[in-house]
Amino acid sequence: MFTGIIEEVGEVVHLTSGSSSAVLRIRARTVGQDVKHGASIAVNGVCLTVVGQHPAAGSDELDLDFDVMAETLQRSVIGELATGRRVNLERAARLDSRLDGHIVQGHVDGTATVLARTPGEAWETFRFSLPPQLARYVAEKGSIAVDGVSLTVAALGTDPDGSDWFEVGLIPETLRATALPDRAVGDPANLEVDVLAKYTERLLTYGRTTTTNGGT
Repeated sequence: MFTGIIEEVGEVVHLTSGSSSAVLRIRARTVGQDVKHGASIAVNGVCLTVVGQHPAAGSDELDLDFDVMAETLQRSVIGELATGRRVNLERAARLDSRLDGHIVQGHVDGTATVLARTPGEAWETFRFSLPPQLARYVAEKGSIAVDGVSLTVAALGTDPDGSDWFEVGLIPETLRATALPDRAVGDPANLEVDVLAKYTERLLTYGRTTTTNGGT
C-alpha cells in the first residue's frame, strides 16, 4: 500500500521489452537506501517489485530493476517510458507513519491524457481526460492518484461530445517534488481511482443479478 506522497523523482535508465513483458531499470537515491530484493515501489503509480539492485557508476545512486508483466503494460503507460524520463517514486507505506495522502494500492485502473494546463499565481491547474469506465468513481473534492501522486479533484465536467474530464490543482510543492510538470498537453498518465469507491460499488451491486433472476 502507498499514500501518493512522492518521495523522489527518479530517472529511467532503460526499458528492455520482450514479447509480453519488460524489464525496467530506474536510477534513484532516496528510495534505494533501505530497499531489499522483493520490495514494492510505486513507479508513476504502478506497484512494481524490485528484482535487482546495482550501484550506479560514478555516483552514490542505485539502479533498481523491475519485472513488468503484460497486464501492467496493457493497463498503464509504463511501456512508453524512454531512457532519461523522470518518474515518480514511492516506497511502500509503513504502518507506524501518518497517512498524509490517501490509500493508494499501486494498481492502475486506466490511463488519462493531459487536456490543458492553466498556470495560476502560485499553482497550476491540470485538466485530464476521464475514461468512461472510471467516471463514476471520481467525485469533486474526492481523491485520485495521477502517476502515483495523491491529488484532490477540483472540478469535473463533460464536453459537448460527451467526453468526461477532471481537473486538479498542483501546489508549488507538488510542482517541485514530482514529475507531473514534465507532462505536456497530449501526454498520457496513469490513473488510480479511490479504492473505497470501488468497494462501495461492489457492495451495493453484488447479488442484484441473482435476486432479479429469482434468487434469494
